[in-house]
Amino acid sequence: MKNKTETKNIRQLFGTNGIRGLVNKDLTPEFATTIATFIGNFFKKRKILLGYDGRTSNTMIASAITAGLLSTGCDVYDVGLVSTPCIQLAVKQHKMDGGIMITASHNPPEYNGIKVIAKDGVEIPRSDELKIEKKFNQGTLKRADWTGIGQRFQLRNTPHEYKEAVKNHINITTIKEKHYHIVTDSANGVSSLIVPQLLRELGCKVTTLNADIDGAFPSRPPEPRPENLQDLATTVQATGADFGVAFDGDADRSIFIDEKGRIQWGDRTFALVEKDFLQENPGEKVVTPVSSSQVVKDIAEKHDGKLIWTKVGSTIVSHTMKKLKAKLGGEENGGVFYGPHQPVRDGAMTTALLLNIMAKSNKTLSELLDSLPLYQLEKDKTRCPHNQKMRVLKELTDDVKHLKPQTIDGLKLYFPDQSAILIRPSGTEPIYRLYAEAKSKKRAVDLVREYKSKLQNLIR
Repeated sequence: MKNKTETKNIRQLFGTNGIRGLVNKDLTPEFATTIATFIGNFFKKRKILLGYDGRTSNTMIASAITAGLLSTGCDVYDVGLVSTPCIQLAVKQHKMDGGIMITASHNPPEYNGIKVIAKDGVEIPRSDELKIEKKFNQGTLKRADWTGIGQRFQLRNTPHEYKEAVKNHINITTIKEKHYHIVTDSANGVSSLIVPQLLRELGCKVTTLNADIDGAFPSRPPEPRPENLQDLATTVQATGADFGVAFDGDADRSIFIDEKGRIQWGDRTFALVEKDFLQENPGEKVVTPVSSSQVVKDIAEKHDGKLIWTKVGSTIVSHTMKKLKAKLGGEENGGVFYGPHQPVRDGAMTTALLLNIMAKSNKTLSELLDSLPLYQLEKDKTRCPHNQKMRVLKELTDDVKHLKPQTIDGLKLYFPDQSAILIRPSGTEPIYRLYAEAKSKKRAVDLVREYKSKLQNLIR
């Protein structure tokens, strides 16, 4: 039977990382059921894994999505509360035809979102998102006959399976011999269901912060940014821990604090993983967005790696890795994609990899980080209406063309003194973002100030 849904306007549903919106405003139960029906039509009466993080609205959204999927004849396998990397691995391990993760990742608690996962555990590519959007905007969907409605099942052992899969890629014996002390900050998110247990099974003493799952995120915002992690840094120093690790709401990103209490940007810890990986696998490809630090470039050049720059976006990194058969990717926001495990961001896997590197090198995290080239980072943003973004970018590119800008995503300029700046329009907000780095803090600040002024002069 075919039904018509009302679609007054053409809508872009998927952003850089799934569908996201304000609960009961953008993301209502009615919308969740409807979009789930179109997703079910896309998968064509197949087996779909469904999971969700600890957000307050997840039970409501999960019920609505389940109803939509069942109405198309899809069977739904509910894994309950789980991290995004865990459900991505489970989709592949259990030979599901696809998956849906309900999460808004690092967004504030009033948001929620929907990530659609392909059978290989990676989020579906933009081309498939466009197919779903097209059907949604056309308003034509297909529901199953009453005899063909799908069935709902529960699948509850995925966290254990996930932990065992992570262990397959590290030397457990060497790590256990070190008896590391780790402080974890789960931000009241689902990493607390997996990471502390995984670390204890690796012989670590674990001190947990904000481990109670609470969808209101009362302890700190779910994005692990330096300004949100002072309590973790203080605890690491006070307890004499070997390092601290903070996660976002769905545990696919991790930010680390060394034993001296220094909060590290994600691309520096990624550079450690990159260095170790290239020492073991010289000549391999490494995929990273243009927003990553030059330290990633320096390590690749020093250790004979082939660095592949991409646009900003975790799914872009994942699909580039798949296309090029690359085994490693990373982002400056704390996302590491370890292909031998799975080519997606995975906070627990990143934590295990750092432990492995520390154990086999017999060095502290600060010693390892201090061996890397050091850059000072400065970030800023300026407002720009959506309808001016492309004009501003073209005019700015013309103005600096003598500097031979890299134009993969926005524009990035490199200077002879090893400084660089990335200027790119946000894909979701009416702003331009600026990321500058240099050997001195003053040079990074000056770059941001100079190019922010240029942008503001172009924005009418």
